[in-house]
Amino acid sequence: MIELDGSSGEGGGQILRTALTLAMITGRPFRIRQIRARRAKPGLMRQHLVAVQAAARICGAEAAGAVLGSQELEFNPGKVQGGDYHFAIGTAGSCTLVLQTVLPALLTADRPSTLRLSGGTHNPMAPPVQFLQRAFLPRLAEMGAHIELHLDRFGFYPAGGGEVLARVSPCAALRPRSWMARGERKAAYAECFIAGIPGRVAQRELECVGKSMNWGEDQLLNRTLPADQGPGNALMLTLEYEHAAEVFTAFGEKSVSAETVARHAVQRARQYLCTQAAVAEYLGDQLMLPLALAGGGGFTVDEVSMHARTNAEVIELFLPVRFAFGKHEGADAISVHPR
Repeated sequence: MIELDGSSGEGGGQILRTALTLAMITGRPFRIRQIRARRAKPGLMRQHLVAVQAAARICGAEAAGAVLGSQELEFNPGKVQGGDYHFAIGTAGSCTLVLQTVLPALLTADRPSTLRLSGGTHNPMAPPVQFLQRAFLPRLAEMGAHIELHLDRFGFYPAGGGEVLARVSPCAALRPRSWMARGERKAAYAECFIAGIPGRVAQRELECVGKSMNWGEDQLLNRTLPADQGPGNALMLTLEYEHAAEVFTAFGEKSVSAETVARHAVQRARQYLCTQAAVAEYLGDQLMLPLALAGGGGFTVDEVSMHARTNAEVIELFLPVRFAFGKHEGADAISVHPR
């Protein structure tokens, strides 16, 4: 039984999600206490509970303490089973965080899987679906994984109601891979997704991005959605390179101006552009687990967060690997090696 302290490091939900993923894959049980202890509302929220339930169903696990608000969980996994699954979060809780919990495990199944999730697809504190489609899954494809992800309906915070479909093919083994340079830029564009709010909001956000990034009109794209998928507003800046891609997102909120939303997205993109790193902070965090499963690899990153260091500590408890944090040609770098 691996013992985990959910208050260690950054003390968020990633400790739980990483543990669930690796327990499913390795068959090793764990007990976690003080779940999300550093968050304003500690314990299992709806999206975390659904991640536990999804993981338990996919591998036939016994999960003691799997109730809303619980700060302690014991998870005893069985064998991962491929197949067709449907999980409803029931709120705007993040579909993408649940997906990231179970997708690596489904790669180890003996048959293909389909996974349909309903809930939040675009909400703060979680990657939007486009981030997975453009930044994360292409990197996994380079490691040998074949995962298709379709966004059938947007689900904005706080209403939710989004629909996502993933198709996962078995993968015998992930290949080690390194991303040390981003390479030549292939594309750069901004998209403003709006549903059930005035079109002027999108226009103002895109105008602000255009001026700040010196982008032309052909790079500023207004994506108006059916009103019944809102109300909601997401602004995304996508940067595609020869060896990597990044998606930086800001969300509209009540009493927050369109210009402020745009500046938030621009600021994050500029932080990345001011470095020579291949990937940005959030993508780096999410590449750590698949690289550990592959047994090696690494990347340069614009910022090494406490989130990444905490993730490394959890992964090292389950797998015979060690992470190293250093520098490569002036950029921060994270690498993983067999232990």
